[in-house]
Amino acid sequence: MEKPDNKKRNKKGSASLSTSTSSSPSNFIRNIIEEDVKAKKNNGRVHTRFPPEPNGYLHIGHAKSICLNFGLAAEYGGLCNLRFDDTNPTKEEVEYVESIKEDVRWLGFDWGDRLYYASDYFDQLYQYAVQLIKKGKAYVCDLSPDEIREYRGTLKEPGKNSPYRDRSVKENLDLFERMRAGEFGDGSRVLRAKIDMASGNLNMRDPVIYRILRATHHRTGDKWCVYPMYDFTHCLSDSIEGITHSICTLEFEDHRPLYDWFLDELKVFHPQQIEFARLNLSYTIMSKRKLLQLVEEGYVSGWDDPRMPTISGLRRRGYTPESIRNFSERIGVAKKDSMVDIALLEHCLRQDLNKRALRVMAVLHPLRVIIDNYPENQTEELEAINNPEDPDAGSRKIPFSRTIYIEREDFREDPPKKFFRLAPGREVRLKHAYFIQCEQVIKDDKTGEIVELHCTYDPKTKSGSAQNGRKVKGTLHWVSAKHCLPAEVRLYERLFTRENPDEDKDFKACLNPNSLETLKSCRVEPSLAGATPGSHYQFLRHGYFCVDPDSTKGQLVFNRTVSLRDTWAKIEKGQNK
Repeated sequence: MEKPDNKKRNKKGSASLSTSTSSSPSNFIRNIIEEDVKAKKNNGRVHTRFPPEPNGYLHIGHAKSICLNFGLAAEYGGLCNLRFDDTNPTKEEVEYVESIKEDVRWLGFDWGDRLYYASDYFDQLYQYAVQLIKKGKAYVCDLSPDEIREYRGTLKEPGKNSPYRDRSVKENLDLFERMRAGEFGDGSRVLRAKIDMASGNLNMRDPVIYRILRATHHRTGDKWCVYPMYDFTHCLSDSIEGITHSICTLEFEDHRPLYDWFLDELKVFHPQQIEFARLNLSYTIMSKRKLLQLVEEGYVSGWDDPRMPTISGLRRRGYTPESIRNFSERIGVAKKDSMVDIALLEHCLRQDLNKRALRVMAVLHPLRVIIDNYPENQTEELEAINNPEDPDAGSRKIPFSRTIYIEREDFREDPPKKFFRLAPGREVRLKHAYFIQCEQVIKDDKTGEIVELHCTYDPKTKSGSAQNGRKVKGTLHWVSAKHCLPAEVRLYERLFTRENPDEDKDFKACLNPNSLETLKSCRVEPSLAGATPGSHYQFLRHGYFCVDPDSTKGQLVFNRTVSLRDTWAKIEKGQNK
């Protein structure tokens, strides 16, 4: 057997930021690796890889695979490669390559100097195909794609041999070389493995391993007009790189016999393929083809639209790499497909943001309030804690003046029972400030809409001072009208209305028409003047938000990352009782 190239396995840039620890819950993949390490299989090496096809942006399902492959390698002192399986130049783009590298880095992982492409091995793969022909294990077939499907048979009926299956080795070598030289038209001939057309596994019924395709490749240009198929390329790329554990999703389980067949026939280093259940997330689409459709047909603004489950979309929405790594560890690794509740992902996010996000005040639907007995030209600075969960976060000063904005929904002229916020004659507390009482309501003469409230304040009720036993049930957030900043706020909801959008014949039929609401007249406290894209904040009583890249010096734009309501936390609390 060929040994893996040691030059490709140096220790520089080994996998980092493991999601696993010695106390991590066990799973069947970790158990396999444990046994292999104990048995000194592969000299005790653990070498994994993350092998995306650069035909779209990565999504949350890929994040699970990234965390698993890089995490296991780090846990066992091994290595993890980043390899692009770029065998289809008609769908692959440099844009996708760069986005994938950015996503892996953002999640906190480092492939060091082990960045590879399947296209790095095109010459070697071609020679492997020649070896199979010489062994009588591959042949050039002239059947059309439709005829190949027809000859393939079904799950209940065996396939039929191609009439070209018994070509001589000499003829096959000649035809394959002429395929490479560009002598034949696209799709007119293919190279097929000669295995068993009666196999119960359809993947073993003489699969195509090379096809003629005139397309410019993003790395090799027009050097090739024949390209290897994924199944042929993938296992041999693993072998060339010395991968010990080829971890992939469950849909490749039926492909494993073919994976093994190629490696055994060519007598090369043989990695072990291990399959695990892919991530299925409620209210989410995981198909790159369908996600591309949403982008191309304008249902979303792009791959990084904050409603998309892409890693770039989650990043723009305000998700943190720590929350995604925690989520990936918590859902574990299974052998059977199942649906994971998106509430768990949101719970992991809230847990992380609760520790890091600064608390600030933002008014999304402003209602003007004038405090009549507050000095007209006076401004005072009030103390506000930045994050009660982080003792090191300190505090800030927020300005208070005679005219402020509160949330429109925090006032009712005719309040229902259990409404404890502001109403005529009622007293409430302003967060970090004073008690105020509503004295007068001003309405628009034509529409009857409330446009302004007149209130009074009690200077003895300043936050932090003794209240002499006085209590109020409602506390409102607010901003000073004189000092606040204008902002646009984008409120995001789930992109789909059905738990499993794939159950619909047309998945687009269950798109949520209310998945985005844009508010353009919001006001935020002045401490956010220097907020930079990606910064996280908790808007008091509204949820967690982050600064969108669309922000400019004169106009802040915020995305709601997630609301404060945590259904998963309630479930966990009930389970722990």
